[in-house]
Amino acid sequence: MNLDRVLSFTKMLQEFQQVNRVIRVPGTPDRWENDVEHSYTLAMLGWYLVTSEKLNLDASLVLKYGMIHDLVEVYAGDTYIYSTNPDDHATKHEREARAAEKLKDLFPEFGDLHEAIETYEKREDAESRFVYALDKLQPVLHIYLDNGGTWKEMGITLAMAIENKTAKVAVSPEVEACFNDLLVLLRERQEELFGSVTA
Repeated sequence: MNLDRVLSFTKMLQEFQQVNRVIRVPGTPDRWENDVEHSYTLAMLGWYLVTSEKLNLDASLVLKYGMIHDLVEVYAGDTYIYSTNPDDHATKHEREARAAEKLKDLFPEFGDLHEAIETYEKREDAESRFVYALDKLQPVLHIYLDNGGTWKEMGITLAMAIENKTAKVAVSPEVEACFNDLLVLLRERQEELFGSVTA
């Protein structure tokens, strides 16, 4: 075992942990969630759903995609879905492509990682589409359980959430069904969760 390589990979994971997302950690209004927390939670939620719902999906692949789906953000940064800066979204693909290449350059020995990133981005298998859709649902679940904290703080409306999420979760029928069930609750508690009634 090459200790230098172990240290290098660990350092990269520590840097990944420093990438913050614009979503509060439930119950801690002064701390943003980081990419490591998000990826672990997504992977575990995906594994749970595949197993408990007996979905016809490869659980090990779902776990793998969940862990690596945002790894390029270690060098590309997170792009806030509701950012009003058009450059954030316009440059996202290019930044993430460069980051994937940097990961290849830094860890050429980890071919399985690079293949997983490329395969996930293509969305050609049911597992990648499931994880992609679940990645869009997961923050909604978190903020719902946190009584709408981040939505109210950032001025997000139910209409904005619906517009941003609907087409994305639709790539996975299982996730779309869960999202539609959750929408019923969001509409029932709209004023409490979003601070206003807009949709």
